[in-house]
Amino acid sequence: MSEPVGTPARPRRRLWLVALPLVVFLALAALFFSRLETGGDPSRIPSALVGRKAPVVTLPPLAGLKGPDGQPLPGIDLAALGGKPALVNVWASWCGPCREEHPLLMQLGKDPRFSLVGINYKDAPDNARRFLGQFGLPYKAVGVDPNGRAAIEWGVYGVPETFVVAKDGTIVHKFVGPLTPEAVTGTLLPMMARLSGG
Repeated sequence: MSEPVGTPARPRRRLWLVALPLVVFLALAALFFSRLETGGDPSRIPSALVGRKAPVVTLPPLAGLKGPDGQPLPGIDLAALGGKPALVNVWASWCGPCREEHPLLMQLGKDPRFSLVGINYKDAPDNARRFLGQFGLPYKAVGVDPNGRAAIEWGVYGVPETFVVAKDGTIVHKFVGPLTPEAVTGTLLPMMARLSGG
């Protein structure tokens, strides 16, 4: 007596239903282990703005902040940076990691090949001035973003974040989290040398 035509498909379907949870588990395990290998580095979060023009935002200056020459430090207008590449650093006085990266920013602020500018994010002006008075002023300009609207336009996840902007205003790289010596020497400075042509 011959078996019905549909019988062989039934064991295969059962096998597939039994194997499906195993396949899902293996895929999740592979994802988990790949994150462990990269150290779950949050600075690798991609930015939708990399490769696009920087947002056209003009931010008012931090009131009462003066530069080394005693003149008021300007706010942010990327169009007025003089055709140089720029580092745009988003920071706040209440941000612990901002304190960690600040010595590196002080060194970067001395490099004449690019302009280092800061966006002061959701901060009290007195606290921001006190922070820069205590740790130093690395920026050529500081714009204030009291309600975080500009940070949204820049696609900021949190502070600190640093954007590398080419002469033509294109965002070419984004660092999420505090800058590290390794990121500065291995990625940032070579990138800035290329962008500035020297």
